[in-house]
Amino acid sequence: MDKQFKEYSPNQILLLPPNLHDWLPDNHLAYFVSDVVDQLDISEIEKNYSGGAGQPAYHPRMMTKLIVYAYCVGVASSRKIEVKTYEDVAFRVLAAGAHPDHDTVAEFRKRHIKALGRLFVQVLLLCREAGLVKLGHVALDGTKVKANASKHKAMSYGRMVEKEKELEQQVQELLKRAEEVDEEEDKRYGKGKRGDELPEELRFRQSRLKKIREAKEALEREAKEKAIAEGKTDEDGKPVEGKRGRKSEQTPGTPKPSDQRNFTDPESRIMKDSTTKGFVQGYNAQAAVDAASQVIVAADVTNEPNDKKQVKPMTEQIKENLGDKPKELSADCGYYSEDNVNDLELDEIEAFIAPERKKHTEKEPPAPRGRIPKDLSVKERMRRKLRTKRGKWKYGKRKKTAEPVFGQIKLVRGFRQFLLRGLEKVRCEWRLICMGHDILKLFRSGYVVASS
Repeated sequence: MDKQFKEYSPNQILLLPPNLHDWLPDNHLAYFVSDVVDQLDISEIEKNYSGGAGQPAYHPRMMTKLIVYAYCVGVASSRKIEVKTYEDVAFRVLAAGAHPDHDTVAEFRKRHIKALGRLFVQVLLLCREAGLVKLGHVALDGTKVKANASKHKAMSYGRMVEKEKELEQQVQELLKRAEEVDEEEDKRYGKGKRGDELPEELRFRQSRLKKIREAKEALEREAKEKAIAEGKTDEDGKPVEGKRGRKSEQTPGTPKPSDQRNFTDPESRIMKDSTTKGFVQGYNAQAAVDAASQVIVAADVTNEPNDKKQVKPMTEQIKENLGDKPKELSADCGYYSEDNVNDLELDEIEAFIAPERKKHTEKEPPAPRGRIPKDLSVKERMRRKLRTKRGKWKYGKRKKTAEPVFGQIKLVRGFRQFLLRGLEKVRCEWRLICMGHDILKLFRSGYVVASS
């Protein structure tokens, strides 16, 4: 008895043109992303195009759908996106059979990165419309993300000073040697030979010297601007009276010998990653997350390793994005300062921020009872609140809210390094990554996007 199978004809020619919507199930993420992007206002992107001669550009809405979907599924590389338009059905559907090459994808993202980053707020408003944003409790946290630069391409200010002197000496020696060779050849062959070709060795050292001087001047400029902003020096760099500090303190307005600058991405910094306990050349990516659904309600990037200065700008961004403020905000000890707690209280946001890191071996003190003593400092009041049953529960929301979001972004979607360079572009790319996270939350909630 012959075995029977369903017909299999891989070389069969289709008699009728295929319908792209038959290639994926109706509830596929690609269709959801397409519907979401159709609802977004992308006029900021479209206005950069004008008619005229030449090859027509790919439709900006199609390119936006490709990039947004790519960030949702953890495919940020422009080369990988190009390959996906051939090999991945979802990408083929979104591109409607087109295949923009990686240069086109990279150029579109680079050219419109600010506008793409601003779409984060529009998606956030859709999340609120779907009932995912409550602003009852918001957890604030940060994570170190690698820059598109190697930490081995960085140099400290002290090393720059040494290297500058060393290279200056080498350049002078090479120039002197070149002059001696020129004189010798002029005597031997006459003066018909051109003498403006620089030896390769000299060109290399001159270019290195130029880069080091530019980086050194940038560090000096930043140190001067910081000293003026903090009131330590006047515009001429002279120390302000009463702001000198201890004798051992670094001279105001001058870089510390340990201050570093990266030659590939000068705005990135070497930071300690609390997860790996190692050091990375990167940025400090911030996210404020709504505890109700783990939707990111504010996203930002800084090149400051410390989190203390991020509480106020992040709460301001929440208000700007949603026109409202959270009732409660929790954050780890890296965000604690009396000013931060006082600012939140003035804004009528209850703070749950640990004043210091608690050791795992440290014995838990008993929960306080009775009325709060009037003579307690801000720090003592916070310690007391976090020891109460309610305080422990509220502060515990931080781990269940913000930390899983970074796990989903870094581990599940694989975003461990920025592709763009420079603080402003990286900030926009981070909002694009966070927008992908919010779209996934919206998709899994069962929200139905209204037809355009």
